[in-house]
Amino acid sequence: MNHLYYGDNLTVLRDSIRDESVDLIYLDPPFNSNASYNVLFKGLSGSESAAQIEAFDDTWHWNHSAEAAHLYTPR
Repeated sequence: MNHLYYGDNLTVLRDSIRDESVDLIYLDPPFNSNASYNVLFKGLSGSESAAQIEAFDDTWHWNHSAEAAHLYTPR
C-alpha cells in the first residue's frame, strides 16, 4: 500500500498492479503539448550557457506501440 510507481502507466498497470485495486491515478499535465523540453544549464558565474540536454519529448504519434495499446484486451 502507498507505493509510487514511475514509468509508462500501461506497463505499470499491467505488470505491477492487481486488477480492481487502483483508487486513483494521477497524470501530470501538460499532456501531448507537442513540445520538446530541455534542461538548461548556467555557468559558474550564473551567466547563460549553451549547454543543455533533452529532458523529454511530449509528443504523440500513432505507431506500433500506440496500436498495440489500443488493441490490448485485459486479462
